[in-house]
Amino acid sequence: MLKTLKRSNLLIFIGFVLFSCSENKGRVLPILGERDVMYSMVNGKEVSDTIYHKVPAFHYLNQDSVMITSESMKGKVWIADFFFSHCPTICPPMTSEMKRLNLETQDLAEYIQFLSFSIDPERDTPTRLRAYRSIYDIAVSNWHFFTGDEAETHLLAKSFFNGAERDAEAEGGFGHTDYFAIVDKEGYVRGIYQGTNKEQVDLLQADLRKLLTIEYGIIGSK
Repeated sequence: MLKTLKRSNLLIFIGFVLFSCSENKGRVLPILGERDVMYSMVNGKEVSDTIYHKVPAFHYLNQDSVMITSESMKGKVWIADFFFSHCPTICPPMTSEMKRLNLETQDLAEYIQFLSFSIDPERDTPTRLRAYRSIYDIAVSNWHFFTGDEAETHLLAKSFFNGAERDAEAEGGFGHTDYFAIVDKEGYVRGIYQGTNKEQVDLLQADLRKLLTIEYGIIGSK
């Protein structure tokens, strides 16, 4: 089931990339996803406006039992993934790569926010998430580990072009993708990268720095 989930999401992602690249000329990174065209009359003339896919509003408890909303993180670029702490397969390397990325981008820490959403909230309480951070020696302030409604989280994953589902045949009881997503300040998904692949995570960092520099005028010290 997990292989099917990852394969189907990869095919969808490729389609989104091909579509988005053709519709986002002039941007340093494309806006991924479907788009709608809205028409209206202005001064007697019909004009069109392109409406792109955005990550919907959300709210979650973090590892410190603090309720965090998407609105409270507005104005920062997000790096997000979906995981669960009891995962015995892809989550450990994902967390290790995310930690490496976080440490290597600390020169940009005030401008970026890392988000790890648990797809197994029944077991991943705030206490468990604090323990998980301790296991990986994660002490940075710009990385939230979130727990909340399971069904809503699995649905939210799709907005980040990830997949998550209960799967009795998968190790740990859940199947999910290993993608890291870049979301810009406006809530648009701008890139998807394989979080278990060092070269892909390095590409994410390069793209993140380009996005911040070219579109927001933010230059790090590296």
